[in-house]
Amino acid sequence: MNTIVNLSVDSQGLYDITHKVGEALSDNTLNEGLVTLFIRHTSASLLIQENADPAARGDLERWLNRLVPEEDPLYTHVEEGPDDMPAHIKAALTATSLSIPLLDGRLALGTWQGIFLWEHRHHPGTRQLVVNVLG
Repeated sequence: MNTIVNLSVDSQGLYDITHKVGEALSDNTLNEGLVTLFIRHTSASLLIQENADPAARGDLERWLNRLVPEEDPLYTHVEEGPDDMPAHIKAALTATSLSIPLLDGRLALGTWQGIFLWEHRHHPGTRQLVVNVLG
């Protein structure tokens, strides 16, 4: 099974997409297998992280923004704005794909785990997520 999910983002940040991935899997007939998620962009990434306390997401965002600041004089790729090159670096440091086991027809996530789209740009837009299931 392969499907593409369009995800809307408002700005930079972590977006819990666990429910959207679950919806994409609703037509899946396999009980066991491997779900692969792949984001088709170079300035956004994917993450499995705590989904209970929003402070964890805020801490991650602030830490990565401190690690990869905007308007660093080392950047030469600046035509698309001050957030573009940092977004590429952030995507390179994180993940553009995830693999999650499918058990009893459900994602085998832990109690406090959620799937997040990490948008690294400031502007709103749409991101495409490829969902693939192998059984």
